[in-house]
Amino acid sequence: MNKKIIIPIAAVLLLAVGLFWFFNQRRSDLTDELQQHLTSEKVGVLAESDYSESIHEFYTERDYMEVWLFNGTLSNKGEELLEQIEDSKYDGLQPSDYNLTKIYELSSNKDKENKKFRNLSSEEKVNLELLLTDSFFNLAHDLDKGKVNPSSLDPNWKFEEKETDLNYSDLIKEVASGSSVKKTFEKLYPNSELYAHGKDAIKELYEIRENDTLTWSFEPVEGAIKVGEKHAAIPELRKRLVFWDFLKQYDTDEATLFDSTMFSGLQKYQESNGMNPDGVIGSLVAESLNNSPQNLIDIASINMERLRWMPKMDWNQEMVLVNIANYQLDYMEKADTAFTAKVIVGKEYNESPTFTAPMSYIVFSPYWNIPESITNEEIIPSVQKNPNYLSQKNMEVVNGSGEVVKASKINLSKEEGYRVRQKPGGDNSLGLVKFMFPNEYNIYIHDTPARSLFEKETRALSHGCIRIQNPEQFAKILLHDKSWTDEKIKEAMNQENEEVVELDRKIPVVILYMTFWADKDGKANFRSDVYDRDQGLLKALRSDKSGLDKA
Repeated sequence: MNKKIIIPIAAVLLLAVGLFWFFNQRRSDLTDELQQHLTSEKVGVLAESDYSESIHEFYTERDYMEVWLFNGTLSNKGEELLEQIEDSKYDGLQPSDYNLTKIYELSSNKDKENKKFRNLSSEEKVNLELLLTDSFFNLAHDLDKGKVNPSSLDPNWKFEEKETDLNYSDLIKEVASGSSVKKTFEKLYPNSELYAHGKDAIKELYEIRENDTLTWSFEPVEGAIKVGEKHAAIPELRKRLVFWDFLKQYDTDEATLFDSTMFSGLQKYQESNGMNPDGVIGSLVAESLNNSPQNLIDIASINMERLRWMPKMDWNQEMVLVNIANYQLDYMEKADTAFTAKVIVGKEYNESPTFTAPMSYIVFSPYWNIPESITNEEIIPSVQKNPNYLSQKNMEVVNGSGEVVKASKINLSKEEGYRVRQKPGGDNSLGLVKFMFPNEYNIYIHDTPARSLFEKETRALSHGCIRIQNPEQFAKILLHDKSWTDEKIKEAMNQENEEVVELDRKIPVVILYMTFWADKDGKANFRSDVYDRDQGLLKALRSDKSGLDKA
């Protein structure tokens, strides 16, 4: 090659290397200041941090070199972490829990949206660096396990404690070595698509809130308002339907009249929100319509926290998923719903717990072994009033060996070792079949003779177990055996004696309480908080972290 060509090329390469070196050199080094701060008595950030030892160890191992600052202002990594802190609201968390207010106080343009950090003193730089590191550890923990400890808040949360093999110190080292902050935090998200969809839905709700021009004064409704009737709440409820795009704005001669146009919009709203689209405004519909965008953000945030509590599981496996708040059972295969049924869940004072257990067998034509609590509280008082009560209800008394004894010879209120059971049949409280996933809470899924109850919108009506609509279809799917024809299943459900059929595999049953979720199409779904569990969790989520028992 001609020397006249080689020399200019070499010069350009040398210049490029020199510029690369120049722009990657630190013209401001916090090493001494960080070392002095970290090796002296704990003050400021370290004194208040739950991760002070981890922070100290992290900087010691890297010879006190900063991560989030470069040449006196935020580095690219610092800007990325700050953005993740700001965006933690889309996870349903509070950015202020991750030092955002304190970080903003150090900015050189506090009043502007795009914060800059210039002309900081050495002390301010050290504070900013350590605040961001503390934020990383705290946000990593809360994304991984949740902000609130479920065992200290919800006695009905019976899932095993979430275990993690991720070490937050290792994660921050990865980031310091060049990994993306965003992708590092994504490792901590629950391994369910529900979480990613939920984040998108919350982000959309924040955008909707920007256009929120309504006062959202609560408009209570007692009883029911039917089309053609007048009510003082109608004008505000009509505004809600317009706001959520279930109605187009239109003129009306009588604002308080529930007219046919509003009726049509209400039906669309009910159908979209899992309600019976009967076009009647009851207390449940009014409660739902009264939720402002901020209310819905709060509800969504609560349920994102519940997802963070969940132990890791394979959501693509065959499973039975029951959402208590949605009164619905879904049989899932490879994350797709293959069967759906309405369910009846526990009354408010017999709340169904949330947990998971493997289903292993089905009982056709079951006996109902009546729990001692129901025997004492309901059966014995009924027998005392009516000696023929047991025979009229197709019940019998058995001893500890399961042998039937004459009820007239036993005083159930005084003698121990006996129990009452209801014989198989159409009037059996368990119906004609039950689906067993043995657990310490004595919860199972079963049929019911009271089929009309499935038409109710609110179905918290049982003693705690889960009653299922269309149990014969559910049985057929679980058995997945051609020999179990519709006729054979019907016959098995109508025998004089119970029949136990073992499944050829164990199917996880997951019982959840979710008052919000977003589907794969991005549609946000909200349900009524039937057990009043949301408010306590919301209060904890929105409180100062310092007073909380960590998960």
